[in-house]
Amino acid sequence: MSESRLEIVVGAGVLVLAVGFVLFMLQSTGTTFGSPADQAEYTASFRSVDGISIGSDVRLAGVKVGTITGLVLNPRTFRADASFVVPADIELPDDTSVIISSEGLLGGNFVELVPGGSSFNLEPGSEILDTQGSVSLVSLLMKFVTSGGDE
Repeated sequence: MSESRLEIVVGAGVLVLAVGFVLFMLQSTGTTFGSPADQAEYTASFRSVDGISIGSDVRLAGVKVGTITGLVLNPRTFRADASFVVPADIELPDDTSVIISSEGLLGGNFVELVPGGSSFNLEPGSEILDTQGSVSLVSLLMKFVTSGGDE
């Protein structure tokens, strides 16, 4: 009898740990179970999206407000088209900029929304035209090294 109780307690503990792990994973990836009507999708075209992938953070004023949902290469423009979602209650001015930023030398990249001052807002599904792609640290260092040798 005592062995079966011990097995039940251990099994219950394993189930609690598994549920806790799943909840932690969902929270850390930013997965929400809200309806798609609660989110607005936007697109932007970048020259380079190095360091960004599906699931990367979209931040506004340093706060995570959305997620990258798609990255495709546009065969006509040879630019990377990114789509992302933000909560529908965040209204972005139509002169909003989208910048790929990094968290520091060793940190990852994220997409930063920089709202403009326009009194008109973007409609969900709109393309944000003012973009700035990622900056390669290696190319910056190479420019610095090669410019130092010219003097």
